[in-house]
This record gives sequence, structure tokens and C-alpha cells, in this order.
Amino acid sequence: MLRKLLPPDEWLLPVTVLVGMIVGLGFYVLHLSKAVSYLSDDPATCINCHVMTTEYVTWNHSAHRNVATCNDCHVPHDNVFNKYYFKAKDGLYHASVYTLRAEPQAITMREPSEQVVQNNCIRCHAGQVTDAKMSDWVASHEESRFGRKCWECHRDTPHGRVKSLSAVELNIEPLSIKQQQKEFIPSWIKDQLKK
Repeated sequence: MLRKLLPPDEWLLPVTVLVGMIVGLGFYVLHLSKAVSYLSDDPATCINCHVMTTEYVTWNHSAHRNVATCNDCHVPHDNVFNKYYFKAKDGLYHASVYTLRAEPQAITMREPSEQVVQNNCIRCHAGQVTDAKMSDWVASHEESRFGRKCWECHRDTPHGRVKSLSAVELNIEPLSIKQQQKEFIPSWIKDQLKK
């Protein structure tokens, strides 16, 4: 239809420019959102959006820091397709909530995430959950596989007590070497200090 309205020499340039702008904008959004970082298992990726700082800091001060990343607990491990499907679905939900500024004051897991975390707790700690000696010591371990969530008893693992966005107590984190090397004083302040 477009060819009937305009000859090729008149519509080719505007369409090419429009497609170029859309592709360029798409790459800019991917760069701005650090989209490629979400393919990794690096826990620092989770603090691309500041809302997760409390969860990152409390994990970073826990015993799980040495043995598990965010994806080890919060993403299914039954197969690679399910893992990346879940990451994409959950990530798009988080991105839309963050973009619309609709993040809750206290971050809690939704039902699908709760099930994934529960399965991963049992996957990593199967020896403790199914050990006959442990079931005599902690009777609820056998029940937990059929109804109770692990964090109902183990509240401080691995994130500590639930903190809201307004709670800053655990948000204080020492600067990394890379952050320490950055210059934090703007040049206009330096100029004022020299005067």
C-alpha cells in the first residue's frame, strides 16, 4: 500500500531513518537497563535497581554468601529452559513494577517465587531435611516438605529480618574497590574549594 502512495525513492529514506531510530532506541534501552547483566549469576546484578539493596546487603552479610548466589535460591534448577523462562518472566514483572514506580514498601515473594525458593532450599539441604537423626531433633522438617515453608522457622536465613524501603539500618555497605576509585566530588565543588 505504501508503494502505491509514494514511489520507492520517496519512502525509502524516511522508512530507513525510522527503522534506524527504533533499533537505536532499542539498543539504548538495553544498555541503560543493563539487560545483558541479567543473563549472569552475579548477585550485584540484583542491585541494578536500588529497591533490592536491603536484600543484597543482608545476603552479603550472611553465611549463604559463600555458597549461594541469588539465582541459586530464586530461580528453578530443573532445566535450563525453565531457568531462563522464569528469569525473563520474573524480570519483566520487576522491570514493569519498577518503571511504573509501584514497588511495595516491604518486598515479599509472590506464590511462584515462594515455590521455587522452597524447592531450592530442599534441593540444597536435602540431607538435613530427610536425615532420620534430624527428624527426631526437629520434627517439623518432615512436615516442611508438605506444607510449611523453610523460612517460617529460619527467618534470618539468608536475608535477616524483613526491612522496608524506609529502613536504612542494613543498607550501609562498605564501598567496593571499584567504587572507591571513582571520583565522587564534582568539579564545580573542587573549583570552589580551591578558591
